[in-house]
Amino acid sequence: MFLSVFDLFKIGIGPSSSHTMGPMTAARRFLDEVAGNDWPRPAGVTVERVGASLHGSLAYTGIGHGSDRAVILGLAGESPQTVDPDQADAIIARIAAEKKIVPPGHPAYRFDPAADLVLDKKTPLTGHANGMAFYAYDAGGRLLLKRIYYSIGGGFVVSEEELQRMKARGSVTTEGRKVPHPFRNAAEMLSMAERSGLSIADMKRVNEETHMTREELDSGLDAIWAAMKGCIDRGLGQEGIMPGGLKVRRRAKQLHDKLQEQWQQNRPNPLLANDWLSIYAMAVNEENAGGGRVVTAPTNGAAGVVPAVMRYWLHFHPEADQASIRDFLLTAAAVGGIIKSNASISGAEVGCQGEVGSASAMAAAGLCAVMSGTPEQVENAAEIALEHHLGMTCDPVAGLVQVPCIERNALGAVKAVTAASLAIKGDGKHFVPLDSAIETMRQTGLDMNEKYKETSLGGLAVNVVEC
Repeated sequence: MFLSVFDLFKIGIGPSSSHTMGPMTAARRFLDEVAGNDWPRPAGVTVERVGASLHGSLAYTGIGHGSDRAVILGLAGESPQTVDPDQADAIIARIAAEKKIVPPGHPAYRFDPAADLVLDKKTPLTGHANGMAFYAYDAGGRLLLKRIYYSIGGGFVVSEEELQRMKARGSVTTEGRKVPHPFRNAAEMLSMAERSGLSIADMKRVNEETHMTREELDSGLDAIWAAMKGCIDRGLGQEGIMPGGLKVRRRAKQLHDKLQEQWQQNRPNPLLANDWLSIYAMAVNEENAGGGRVVTAPTNGAAGVVPAVMRYWLHFHPEADQASIRDFLLTAAAVGGIIKSNASISGAEVGCQGEVGSASAMAAAGLCAVMSGTPEQVENAAEIALEHHLGMTCDPVAGLVQVPCIERNALGAVKAVTAASLAIKGDGKHFVPLDSAIETMRQTGLDMNEKYKETSLGGLAVNVVEC
């Protein structure tokens, strides 16, 4: 099993990896299929109109997560990695007015978002909670091509056929590449570390360098951290009301200014580290809620945990340097890949235990590693963090990644640091293996009522409104 660090950490836009980045990617992929020759195209017939429908969790929380906007942008030829968030509104307004799209390399297609983009809450697609369908029609309205895609968490998108192959293999992740240390679970990871004498980060590095040079890997890791750091900095400098109608106010800048004042006055504050952790995480998730540039870690909804803990490492540990930042990301990705491959990182599939819980486990592992933790201590740190997120529901109010998501990232970061601290003080021996915690999360997700899995049909999403 191999998932690259760049599969887990993707630079994109908010507010959601599965509900924003995924649909945009799927729309782009559909455009490629329309232009390709892998479908029976009638002679002399051309595609004149396109459409799309969102199903399951994408339909229920699509407006709040910007899924509808993401599909429009994707059909316009935009991608999560390159779209300019500041130009998104103008692109969407132009398409709505002109009722057509002209993606690069394609002719103009008729597309009226009001009629051709449907949020279908009545017809779930059976493969996954985040299902969507795309359609291509001729001038007379005859359906020429239909494709179904699923956004399976963290920005990953698979076709209906690809999902079936994944299920047949018994794996919930994409096909892996051959690598020297192909650990499929935490037990194998520890066994391979013991046999090789390598750290988890070193094994992950060797795996990555099978497919790229060391310079390419380090450059990519540095770019991920630069994007994370930039997101924190932007979040700490912004004020005002976040979009969506809840009128939730940004707080990171105000809290940051107060902490800076206390820092300069050298006031004793036993909660100082927790305060900084929380503010860093909130800054990221406020940016995410505003549709800004973020990094999946492993998802957008949980994007604040890993960057916050990394910034904490640089802030409070004088031994921190750029090399340790790379080791942090590599270790975190190793744990994130195991979780994704054996359970899920999708809130629509297993609730927020799969998003913030996974992020906290990844951050705890990364921090423990750079604090000179052994592989056993790193695995212990990840297990502690994940165990104490088990059962966490995903119930965003109004379908927006704001309440309780922003503060939840702050608490996930605090738990990660606590877990790493507990693990580093032990010898790595512990009662519950990480693999058992991951399997428990998977089973709990299966048992969890659908209304608590990113549909905004239960929990805070209904009780806050009713109050």
